[in-house]
Formats: sequence, C-alpha cells, structure tokens
Amino acid sequence: MIDSEKIYWEVGREIAGEFGKEVSDRTLGRMMGRSPLDSVAIFAQDLGLTESPRTLLELREARVKRVLQQGVDPMPGLLEMLPRLKGAYKLAIATSAPRYLVDIILGVLKIGHYFDAIQTSDDVTSGKPDPEIYLKAMAKLGTKPSECVVLEDSSNGALAGKRAGAFVIAVPSQYTRDQDFSFADAVATNLLDAAGRIPVTQ
Repeated sequence: MIDSEKIYWEVGREIAGEFGKEVSDRTLGRMMGRSPLDSVAIFAQDLGLTESPRTLLELREARVKRVLQQGVDPMPGLLEMLPRLKGAYKLAIATSAPRYLVDIILGVLKIGHYFDAIQTSDDVTSGKPDPEIYLKAMAKLGTKPSECVVLEDSSNGALAGKRAGAFVIAVPSQYTRDQDFSFADAVATNLLDAAGRIPVTQ
C-alpha cells in the first residue's frame, strides 16, 4: 500500500550507522517480506551486532512509527485500484508489519473501510516466504486459496502467496525490481495495472 521498504531501508541504514556499521543493499533486500524478528535477526547477523533481535526490533519500530505519523504516500495506483475492486472482490491486507503500524497507515490514508480482513505479523509464527500469513488471511475471508489473488512487491511475499496456492501478481518497487519474480503468475508496473491483470475466473 505504501513504499514501506524505502522507510525500512532508511531506518536500517540510520541504525547501522549509529552502531558504527554500514548495511548493504543485499542485507536490506534479504530482510524484506520476512517476519519482524527474522528480519532484524538477519540485520544483526550480517552486521555482527551483539544486541538481541528484540532490542533492535523495538528500536526500529519506534523510528518507523515516528516516520509514518509524519505522513505517508500511497503506492502508485492504490487509491484508484481500491474503489475499482471493492464490491467485486473481498479484500484483505496480509502484512509482515505489526497491527499498530498498519492502523497508522490506514488512518493516514483513510482507506480502512475498503478491507474485509487484516492479517498482520502479530499472530503469525512463520514469516514470509512461509505461506502461513496468507492462509490465515484467506481463512478470515472465508475463501479457498484457488479463489485468491495476491499482490506482492517482494520476492519473499510473492513466494508465500504461491505456496499458499494463490494466483500471484508481482508489483516490484524500485527496491525489489531486481529480485526474482520468475515464479509469479504475472508482473505489473503498478497497482492499477495489477488490478487489470486479475483473472476474471478468479
């Protein structure tokens, strides 16, 4: 819905700098789409930090929260896509972010009323690329995996959607366009383009 990776990458570089480290694009890319704790565990391991993942996660989320509260921009096509799909489909959010950050985003963008279900990382044991988060979102919607379409901007997320049994449309951002989406059913340039690629049989 938003270019969250831009925020997470900037915060990640800021935190790394405060520990006297530099974080590579490769590390930041590997962190994308994963559960919050798995993500910061990769960060700590690659940078050789001794702080616990929980400590690093609390530090990161406090900064991300502050950035989100200052305002966020929707991903290209989001505000045009949602009213187009609402009514024709049940809509859900399945995100690796915690619920309180999602609520901030929905409040800033004023789009919460479009969604029938919200599945966050708060009650997910295995993060993407594990399909758990999508299977839980599908259960909340009361739909079968074969009836679902997943829109994803990261390779880990797209793979989770495929493993859940959904039709997957990748919508790469500038931070993910070099990731592997070869297994996706379609690749779109933006969210409005993705809406036009949803199979009519789904």
